[in-house]
Amino acid sequence: MAYFDTASAAPLHPVAREALLAALDEGWADPARLYREGRRARMLLDAARETAAEAVGCRPDEVVFTPSGTQAVHAGVSGALAGRRRAGRRLLHSAVEHSSVLHAAEAHEAAGGSRVELAVDRSGRVAADDVAAALAPDTALVCLQSANHEVGTEQPVEEVAALCREAAVPLLVDAAQSVPWGPVPGAWSLLTASAHKWGGPPGVGLLAVRKGTRFAPQGPRDERESGRSAGFENIPAVVAAAAALRALRADPGTGAEAERLRRLVDRIRARVPELVPDVEVVGDPVRRLPHLVTFSCLYVDGEALLHELDRAGFSVSSGSSCTSGTLTPSHVLRAMGVLSEGNVRVSLPYGTAEAEVDRFLEVLPRVVHSVRERLGVPASGAGGAVADAAPQDTRAAARPEAAAPAAGSAEASETAEAPGLVVDSLGKRCPIPVIELAKAIGEVPVGGTVTVLSDDEAARQDIPAWCAMRDQEYAGERAAERGAAYVVRRRA
Repeated sequence: MAYFDTASAAPLHPVAREALLAALDEGWADPARLYREGRRARMLLDAARETAAEAVGCRPDEVVFTPSGTQAVHAGVSGALAGRRRAGRRLLHSAVEHSSVLHAAEAHEAAGGSRVELAVDRSGRVAADDVAAALAPDTALVCLQSANHEVGTEQPVEEVAALCREAAVPLLVDAAQSVPWGPVPGAWSLLTASAHKWGGPPGVGLLAVRKGTRFAPQGPRDERESGRSAGFENIPAVVAAAAALRALRADPGTGAEAERLRRLVDRIRARVPELVPDVEVVGDPVRRLPHLVTFSCLYVDGEALLHELDRAGFSVSSGSSCTSGTLTPSHVLRAMGVLSEGNVRVSLPYGTAEAEVDRFLEVLPRVVHSVRERLGVPASGAGGAVADAAPQDTRAAARPEAAAPAAGSAEASETAEAPGLVVDSLGKRCPIPVIELAKAIGEVPVGGTVTVLSDDEAARQDIPAWCAMRDQEYAGERAAERGAAYVVRRRA
């Protein structure tokens, strides 16, 4: 089985395993106690803190350990906002932040604060100029991830940190995805990370608050971890996390491995569109994490695609709404304005064999073809509008607007100026509305329209994305009795 989802959780590093087992014997006592066992546990905890601080580029007394990366984000955001209450209650964050940041921002807003969401370009990157324009005297905190967890795009952290320092506003960097590859540059004020992203055990988060940053921990105070994270420290897990991070930093081959993985990802980025019709590779092709690539396949159900890849021996992830347990697509893909259906995220772990990538590229076209075939997408239509007949359960329920003749009838084909078609996709989920649109577009003349009725939130994102990929004109959206009506005008 090829595990290609290290962006979710990296396999436990061998050094972390050894350290964990040793620390279970040596670090079980209360590090706050003065007897021998407590002193031994304290020494292990202090050594782990020094290792983590060196790895992220700060002082040991600026680092605390939390029960998770999410908890580190929540504690960091709430503490920084509370510490800056007199300056203002305005929070800035990018539209593609991890959900932990978005949830913390929602809680801040519910408590009476305000927030500004910064847009990203189609690659998922924030413009430093937009951050500069959004900074105001009442800005309390700026949150910006170092690299995106879904598409791998790196953010201009160093530039934004300089802008924030000039404006005397703290910057919190969510570095969960980038810490395995090196320290975060720039004069950031707060940083968060999660051990299971770099090969440590789950259940260990890291929060760094640099000296001079106003910070007021929220919730019941605790004497442990500088009052910033309550509860008895999980010393064995913390020691294992630090050991894994130290091993990555000390390994002289880490840089070479990053470049090797980058070349493998470059191969995937180049070959997937050549091997599979109607694919959009997303994220910045250059300013990105070395191990991560994301692409979306038109006319494909994301959940079915992931199941088929799993059966073929590949563990991958997805941002598709079909696989997320909700009816809304990934907020990251939505903010970028790219296709969400059939979304696949590949994130390669250290040591990934070149042969495994080659096998993935061999298997993927067959898997996509089989999923499309089950959905009634003819192979002949994959490179353009899907105009062939389809099985009854996926056929577009198309009808001309304003009681015009039935689609496909002789009368309709003879009337070039006839009103467009309406495709009733109510009650159908991704990617069926887009498949039905693709089949119907050939039934209208150039300049004619197809209106898709859909109550699937993903249609709001995927129909415009389909238009961009198929060189058709997206004419907008209007309210409907149920869901919304999406209008597409045929260009060619």
